[in-house]
Amino acid sequence: MLDRLAALEARYEELGREMARPELVGDYERLQALAREHASLEDTVSMYREYRRLTKALEEARAIVAEGKDADLVELAQEEIEQAEAGIEALQEKLHRALVPKDPFDEKDVIVEVRAAAGGEEASLFAGDLYRMYSRYAERKGWTVEVLDSHPSDLRGFKEIIFEAHGRGAYSCLKYERGVHRVQRVPVTEASGRIHTSTATVAVLAEADDVDVHVDEKDLRIDIFNASGHGGQNVQKNATAVRITHLPTGIVAVCQDERSQLKNRNRAMAVLRARLLDVERRRQQEAVESTRRSQVGTGERAEKIRTYNFPQDRVTDHRIGYTRHNLPALLDGDLDDIIAAMQEDEQGRLLEAHLPAGRQG
Repeated sequence: MLDRLAALEARYEELGREMARPELVGDYERLQALAREHASLEDTVSMYREYRRLTKALEEARAIVAEGKDADLVELAQEEIEQAEAGIEALQEKLHRALVPKDPFDEKDVIVEVRAAAGGEEASLFAGDLYRMYSRYAERKGWTVEVLDSHPSDLRGFKEIIFEAHGRGAYSCLKYERGVHRVQRVPVTEASGRIHTSTATVAVLAEADDVDVHVDEKDLRIDIFNASGHGGQNVQKNATAVRITHLPTGIVAVCQDERSQLKNRNRAMAVLRARLLDVERRRQQEAVESTRRSQVGTGERAEKIRTYNFPQDRVTDHRIGYTRHNLPALLDGDLDDIIAAMQEDEQGRLLEAHLPAGRQG
């Protein structure tokens, strides 16, 4: 472990020197990539340096106790030994976790696609609730949210809404949200008061940079058309909406929410790159027809990752068996506990897989 940590510290220092080179001032993409890697190592290197400091302090304190010349000094040294040993033990566990291979996209911004699935208008209302939940969560985290494309329903829900969340570690938190979300409640459209079950699907994509995915212009078909509003009417006389089709894969990205054709094109390209990157990452694990289908399945009620039960004021994440109450707070963006539980579960499994055999169990 210590050899790996020393190598990480050396890499951290090398990155610092590299970023300080004058010739990199004009190379924004390279500088950005170096800065991301440097930031990703910072916490681990800081813990390693503290570990070294405590180890040195422990050795010095033990030497004082071994000499035993001054009773007062020995007493202070024994206190130092206890503190250093406790600190070292705590850091060892943290450092083991830090060395578990991380998802290389964890620090990236994220594109989230929420779609109504089974349940008609109630599913669209639930999709709107999920979008608001993620927006409020992003606000609590200090991230910014930009809507890329949306298709409102008749009752102010969404048949589909696609948005970006910009902020450090956005993907590392929201990646656990992908899948089928199920809601059980009395819909506003239900006069008899019967509880309905509806679903919405969530796809989560790491935003791809140009260096992550190369898209050849000759592989694209770009269509320009009039943006449509509620009910299908044109909201603009000028054609500003953009549809980009990646011909080799058939993947399509559409953006019409901006009044500027250029902004819509840039945003559609961001979605397209993210989908292409996700397909590439999943190519070796499964054969997929599209990025979204690999993440969310068909949207049937049985394919659920989480259930929001309104009559019992309860939400259950079925992947880890985690249950909590206070649905209003959850839908207002209070997701920290569920996401922390998912992260802890994932880290625990990864840690067990990478620990030496003698430390497992």
